[in-house]
Amino acid sequence: MLTFGGRGNRREFLRVGGLGVAGLTLADLLRHDARAESPARPKSVIYVVLNGGPSHIDSLDPKPDAPDEIRGPFGTIPTALPGVRVTELLPRLGGMLDRLALVRGVRSVENDHFLSEVYSGLPRTSGRRPAFGSVVSRLAPGGSPLPPYVSLHRQSSEQFEFELPHYAGSNHAPYRPFAEALADLRPVASGELLDDRTRLLAAFDVMRREADRPDSPAGLDRFRAKALDIITSPAVRAAFDLSRESPKTLDAYGHGRGKYPHQTVKTLFYPWDAGKFVLARRLVEAGVRVVTLRAGDWDHHSGPESDIFAALRCLLPLVDRSVSALVDDLADRGLADDVLVVVLGEFGRTPKISQPGPGREHWADAGFALVSGGGLTMGQVVGETDSRGERSKSGAITFQNLMATTYHVLGVDPGATLPDFTGRPQYLLDDPQPVRELVG
Repeated sequence: MLTFGGRGNRREFLRVGGLGVAGLTLADLLRHDARAESPARPKSVIYVVLNGGPSHIDSLDPKPDAPDEIRGPFGTIPTALPGVRVTELLPRLGGMLDRLALVRGVRSVENDHFLSEVYSGLPRTSGRRPAFGSVVSRLAPGGSPLPPYVSLHRQSSEQFEFELPHYAGSNHAPYRPFAEALADLRPVASGELLDDRTRLLAAFDVMRREADRPDSPAGLDRFRAKALDIITSPAVRAAFDLSRESPKTLDAYGHGRGKYPHQTVKTLFYPWDAGKFVLARRLVEAGVRVVTLRAGDWDHHSGPESDIFAALRCLLPLVDRSVSALVDDLADRGLADDVLVVVLGEFGRTPKISQPGPGREHWADAGFALVSGGGLTMGQVVGETDSRGERSKSGAITFQNLMATTYHVLGVDPGATLPDFTGRPQYLLDDPQPVRELVG
């Protein structure tokens, strides 16, 4: 029998052989010891954007007693919260609403498809503000070798790209794990190849020495160290490797379970990619602080080729399955309090149904957000809209308040400042108050 000395009073000895100490295995004891030594993990967020503006009335804020031209064709069902109803197309989320928080009557400033508020809390009129993931990357990046901010959305033209770091610094832009980027995570085949990569990174240092200027590729020395961590870490490669997930898990999230139509062309369908939800869970589990993704196509106007209700019959059950599976998966892994899940769009939809179509237009006065975990107060509905779903009856909740809540969870002071391109300090938010009912 072999005996190892312990450290201090916390573990006096460890015996290897048989069943170990008190019936525990060596792995059990080492796992317990590692938890005792490790500080509490930084919290993370999975931020799901339903791009295009989902209809609040046809999903999580139905008005079953409203006139036909407002309430739409869907029935409603009771939920796990007494007296609260949602559309019949969301049975899974309705059944777990006692574990979620639903915010109704969220008001946006923008009334078009500019996602400035969604990603920064502030509209375009406030100037070029960094995406919240870039702010977290700069102010509270955490200790993981993975990038602190990962976007699972392919970058578009800058005119419609709202996940930009701006004056937070270029090295705080989101990492986007698509083909060309993932190629850099290939296992290093030889020391010579690693030397080549190291020399390449050193070349960047020679190219630019103004490491901390916000208008340059900032922090190249830090970037070099981070890049080497990423290249050489098997854990990083594993986190991005969705093939490690079982078909059973992917199926539970609804991967390949359906399609949804283009916003205006009813005959053009896209496959539902639930793999993004699974990958998001893998990444936060591995230590990424912010993961953003977009799900579906929600811009359903009036027009001869548009039918909002046909589209929602496809989309809502898919969101229902993927988001509920994500919430359950995080809870099963003991991550419910460590990971905040936020599901929202940039605005709601007009209460009155428009023709031809049928469709609903943009409506900035009454959107919604669905929230899970992160240590916030669950099992409640915050806010209430009027009988027609037009406006909040209970005071305005804005994207700034939602963003302040997200910062609060992630350990970033919502009232903090960052120097802009001129060196002038800019507040992260003009209204840094979190949603009071959520933070307790």
